[in-house]
Amino acid sequence: MTARDPLSATDIRIRGAWERAIPLRLVPYSRLARWDRPIGAWLLLLPCWWGTALAAAGAPGFSALETAWLVALFAVGAFAMRGAGCTYNDIVDRDFDARVSRTAIRPLPAGHTTVFRAWAFIALQGAVGLAVLLALEPGAVLVGLGSIPLVLAYPFMKRVSHWPQAWLGLTFNWGALVGWAAVQGEVSGPAYALYAAGIAWTLGYDTIYAHQDKEDDALVGVKSTALLFGARTRPWVAGFYGAALALLALAGWLAGLAWPFYAGLAVVAAQFAWQVHRLDIDDPDRCLALFKSNRLAGLLVLGAIALGMSA
Repeated sequence: MTARDPLSATDIRIRGAWERAIPLRLVPYSRLARWDRPIGAWLLLLPCWWGTALAAAGAPGFSALETAWLVALFAVGAFAMRGAGCTYNDIVDRDFDARVSRTAIRPLPAGHTTVFRAWAFIALQGAVGLAVLLALEPGAVLVGLGSIPLVLAYPFMKRVSHWPQAWLGLTFNWGALVGWAAVQGEVSGPAYALYAAGIAWTLGYDTIYAHQDKEDDALVGVKSTALLFGARTRPWVAGFYGAALALLALAGWLAGLAWPFYAGLAVVAAQFAWQVHRLDIDDPDRCLALFKSNRLAGLLVLGAIALGMSA
């Protein structure tokens, strides 16, 4: 028994414009990969672009054409690997998903496809991601392969810890290291600071996201920072976003970015403050809207880096 009606709680756009535009037989796979809800792909992609841009700032010989090529490669790779990750999570979590309002009508718990076909779909998406990875510098390939254990372990974290959001941060922001290595050939101080900033950012936005499912999560026995923090969520999210800003500033300083970068960070800070002010942990729709607003926050960070490079 779920806490809310699955049809009203689901984030699937049932037979929306996207699903009407693709063959019916592809709909279950579109839902597995979240093709109609690209926010997760954006949140995976943006740290890749941050790392690429920050590294390019310290590599005067790296051309605009080379940067554009990496931007395109990471876009393809992020959308493929986010889809593969979501499909893997759905396989692992299919029994839990059947008991959570927002996820009860996903393809596996609803019986719209089989586990075998879902694994085959992972292999297809993984092949795309591997092709993108192998197009990068050898150092970036090695860094990218380091994320695999994080991805495989992530779905199990909510079973053993109230901090699955921290593990998601480790996983989703790995692209900052890969993006840096794709330009510089190795990972150094600014990339580590950028990676840490991304982890703090993810802790903030995914805690907000987790408040959508807190009632069902409590019923089925899985853990989250939303359940851990409860009514204290607002100061925690503010703290995470404050840490993200401080670490972004450190990354920019280590990379030698000019003062306009810090002016850009002030705009990011305003967006974060708006999220904290608007947060209502008992309003699932608002939590989802605030979570989605982090695409803008991530783009603002990218814009700040670009400002610091061009000054």
